[in-house]
Amino acid sequence: MAHPRMYDDSNPTIAKLREICLAFPEAFEKEAWGECTFRVTGGSMFAMTDNNHHDSGHIAVWVKAPAMVQEILVNSDPKRFFIPPYMGKKGWVGVRIDYKVKWDQTAAILKDGYLMSAPTKVRGKTPAKLSALAATRKRASNPARQKIGR
Repeated sequence: MAHPRMYDDSNPTIAKLREICLAFPEAFEKEAWGECTFRVTGGSMFAMTDNNHHDSGHIAVWVKAPAMVQEILVNSDPKRFFIPPYMGKKGWVGVRIDYKVKWDQTAAILKDGYLMSAPTKVRGKTPAKLSALAATRKRASNPARQKIGR
C-alpha cells in the first residue's frame, strides 16, 4: 500500500526548502513515504520532509548530520531541533521549518548533509554561496560567540 502524499506543493515553506536542496549539484527530489526526499546522483538521501509525519504536529526537514551535530543542535534549541524517528539513531537531525526559521542556518545544515551524501567528484562543484553559508554556520555554532536567549 502506497503512502498518501503528506505535503502540499503550493506551501511556500516547501518551495523554499526545494530551492535550497535542488541548488546543490546533481541533487534531485524523489517522493518516498509520502514525503519529499532529497538525494544526490551517485550518492544517497540527505534530507526528507516531515509534514506532520506520524502526527508529529509540525513541518520540518530531517537532515543527515555529521557526528555530534544532532546533540549540539537539539541541546541548543529543543523547540527548533529534534531527534527524528527512524533516522535519529543514525545521527540525523530534525529542523522545524514552521517555527523561527533561520534559512541561512537551515541551508548550512542541509549543505553538511548533502556533502556527507555526495560522491567525492560532486563535492567540489558546490556553489561558493553555499560554502559561505556553511562558514557562517560554523561561526554561529561556536558557543563562545553566541549570547544566551537569541
